[in-house]
Amino acid sequence: MKALHAVHTPRFEGLEHLPHGPALLVGNHGLLGYETVLFFDRLFEMTGRMPRGLADRWFFRVPGVRDALVRLGGMYGNVENALHALGRDHLVVCYPGGAREVLKRNPGDCYRLRWEKSLGFVKVALKAGVPIIPFAAAGVDDTYHILSRIEGSGRYLMGNDKYDLPLLWGRGPLPEAVPFWFRIGKPIQATCKEGDEVGTRALHREVWAQTQSLLDGLVGEWREARGMKGTKDEGALRCAS
Repeated sequence: MKALHAVHTPRFEGLEHLPHGPALLVGNHGLLGYETVLFFDRLFEMTGRMPRGLADRWFFRVPGVRDALVRLGGMYGNVENALHALGRDHLVVCYPGGAREVLKRNPGDCYRLRWEKSLGFVKVALKAGVPIIPFAAAGVDDTYHILSRIEGSGRYLMGNDKYDLPLLWGRGPLPEAVPFWFRIGKPIQATCKEGDEVGTRALHREVWAQTQSLLDGLVGEWREARGMKGTKDEGALRCAS
């Protein structure tokens, strides 16, 4: 953990937006998703509350990954586990983009939320009656350059080609020593009731849009601080150049 802190010097903002009770935190995953370790560690260090993370069920098929997830407070990502943790006043962290964001294949996917198929987190928040709190992470897609993908690796490891591992290059096989910035946004309170499909989809779009906006702003500040110029899309190309 100390090594990761030294490499990525995490900066954390927005703790004032966290409630004393339960909440569902939703945000972006970086390449390989290992920024989660720093996010959870810093959140616990600064609040004294160990967050619980909802992990893609497919990752529990890989023994080493499964064990690491459990040690970090991760749990099988289903409705029952989420509701149980929220019922015990936990901060529950969800990455709606899941493996699509962890295993990015294209430069255009960098810092883009892939939430089009992810309505489940909204339904969980409505059922539990808790606020949804967006958060963003910058620097996490600048750790490696995406070269290509290792075809067949997903089928071998997890039984599905969509989990093919990306072929990455940073400082050789190690990540670039870039800072990680995390920002927690303002809570989003539901204005619809559980079972209202129209309202649920509208809330999903609202959370998705607000989280992407939070992410765009933070990434822009991160790049400006590092003297990086260019448009948002040009910045994304750096992830694969």
